[in-house]
Amino acid sequence: MESKTVLKFPALKEGTLLRRYKRFLADIEFDDGEKVTAHCANTGPMTGVLLPGGRVRLRHVNNPARKLAWTWEQAKVPSLDGGFSWVGINTALPNTLVRLAIEAGFLDDSLGQIETIRREVPYGLNRRSRIDLLLTPARDSKDSKKIYVEVKNTTWADGSLALFPDSVTQRGQKHLEELMGVVLGSSRGVLIPCLSRIDVKEFAPGDSADPVYGRLFRKALKTGVEVVPCCFGFHREKITWEGVKPLKEGI
Repeated sequence: MESKTVLKFPALKEGTLLRRYKRFLADIEFDDGEKVTAHCANTGPMTGVLLPGGRVRLRHVNNPARKLAWTWEQAKVPSLDGGFSWVGINTALPNTLVRLAIEAGFLDDSLGQIETIRREVPYGLNRRSRIDLLLTPARDSKDSKKIYVEVKNTTWADGSLALFPDSVTQRGQKHLEELMGVVLGSSRGVLIPCLSRIDVKEFAPGDSADPVYGRLFRKALKTGVEVVPCCFGFHREKITWEGVKPLKEGI
């Protein structure tokens, strides 16, 4: 399919990753020798993506109130074909990308036409959780059920297979259970793995990293939770829509 731009921004600045530490911090050296400490908006292990000595891209934020003027946005990683791929590592971005894809109509085949999108709406047991996106179908939609969407940033890959999670995630397990509750409550529950790299062709749960999540994932599928893996391409000045990828056969 043809790539379609979903988000444009000022060109990111490239450099070399020296180290990531204290979860939120990363030291980067630019090509002119300048070294900066950037905010790392990804607290996970970043399996296969955290590559000291590798190339990264940073976004500059001109805000005196911020402690750190730079945010780490992308990392360059080897691809299965012998080339490379840029991966989006900012976990604050996928919700926005999925919302933009929905608004552009890219997910109409999977979700139907959508009239309204609300973010961070309380739901679940005692309404103590917040759903990433709550969608209301268009008035003339054949299925009028509300759609509860949970988005997961997915950067880990085994060859061309995208995997989530890359570590044990009790929070992710809880979200699967809550999506099952949504389905049993006569709404639609949709898990959207946001595949933040262009070099993957299908998606599967990361069983080796979190076997419990894998079991819950398959239970959720049988319960009626829908999984729509959305792929995006990351570039220096834009992010592109790369389509919906299939679940690995046999999941």
